Amino acid sequence: MQTVIPRCIATSVTSVRLLSRHVSRLLAISVALTGFTQLAHGQDTATAITGARIITGLDQPAIQNGTLLFEQGRILAVGDADSVSLPDNTQIVDLSGKTIMPGLVNAHGHAGNVRGLENGHYSRANLIRQLRLYAAYGVTTVVSLGDDQEAGFVLRDEQNTPDLDRSRLFVAGPVLSASSAEQAVERVDATAAMSPDFIKIRVDDNLGRTPKMPPDVYRSFSQRASHHNIPLAVHAYYLEDSKAVVEAGADLLAHSVRDKAVDQEFINLLNETGVCYIPTLTREVSTFVYENEPDFFSDPFFLANAEPETLDALRSEERQRAIQNSASAQHYKIALQTAMDNLKRLSDGGATIAMGTDSGPPARFQGYFEHMEMWMMQDAGLSPDEIIRSATSQAAQCTFLRDVGSLQTGYWADFLVLEENPLNDINHTRSLEQVWIAGNPIIREGFPTGE
Repeated sequence: MQTVIPRCIATSVTSVRLLSRHVSRLLAISVALTGFTQLAHGQDTATAITGARIITGLDQPAIQNGTLLFEQGRILAVGDADSVSLPDNTQIVDLSGKTIMPGLVNAHGHAGNVRGLENGHYSRANLIRQLRLYAAYGVTTVVSLGDDQEAGFVLRDEQNTPDLDRSRLFVAGPVLSASSAEQAVERVDATAAMSPDFIKIRVDDNLGRTPKMPPDVYRSFSQRASHHNIPLAVHAYYLEDSKAVVEAGADLLAHSVRDKAVDQEFINLLNETGVCYIPTLTREVSTFVYENEPDFFSDPFFLANAEPETLDALRSEERQRAIQNSASAQHYKIALQTAMDNLKRLSDGGATIAMGTDSGPPARFQGYFEHMEMWMMQDAGLSPDEIIRSATSQAAQCTFLRDVGSLQTGYWADFLVLEENPLNDINHTRSLEQVWIAGNPIIREGFPTGE
């Protein structure tokens, strides 16, 4: 079977033209941000972004000459410039010629545990560092589907403020497993006491290497999660397992079907239940792409926040040989094409797609991989408009979040400013110039640090 590598991975970006353009953009951003120094976090006066094209994230045309009005972190109005009345003393930020869109919502990420390529570093400081990294790339909301510890719950509970200067975090707690239906009930009860946003389980055999969770156990997980009114997110790989967990009451499919083509029965099942589907295409990429040095190691958009020592470790000949000789890595390389084909079939069939990446584990680069995911979704055949909605309003809807994911009255003023229009080509998300969270402009230069 021929392996097809997506265009966004195979295309080199090392030209002098692109490097020069990136430097010029950074200078322009620096100049633009100097105009925001008077905008204190949690300010008491309204701010209006004017003159820009506004993509709301909803299923409606872009506003070509729009005004976005917000105060104390919340949107007061959004619409045509002529239709939005500005209060006295409104601070005006003229962004004529730019494009505004909602901040990206990653429906499947992870945060807090990794430094470089090493696990075991979960802490408040590392969480904040990574949430600021996500924010630097315009990922303003992260749904962490597993391995969340107490510090993550504390940060989640602190973020409902107009002073926020990092991405929003939602958490699932530990990824749950059980040896019996009775034990599943006990583990859901224990996790529910932490007030998670999701319950997360795995129904997978790791390509035949580990036992798969039995149906009576995942049904018990589903029933007990419903008892606590907590959505259930399921990691699955195979088509038949994906069907079975949806029929058992799963609320979110955290990965693509990768073993075979999806059928009409599965498409109908998702449409009838409203269960959303997260492709995580970049998860597959991460399993094999480091068998050689990836082209994106030369992408200025990536390098702006990459740690050189991590890249050096991934360039190791020993590591590259191990991946080249890994049967699972080569399997996932083929599975990626199946995942991309299935994404197009499901999207065309009306299933609701939520952008998610499974970023956060080693070598799954937070922030950059969310953009790569969207570029790959376009390679799979989705339109820029479909992709933007999947990464904003649909991702928020699918993960049961309120007040984020679209630009509308009452929602948090989490938005991005781009030089180019991503509705013309989703690759234009790399023209990201500014990120605002709760109406606060975020400093994006340099590798983020914790408190």
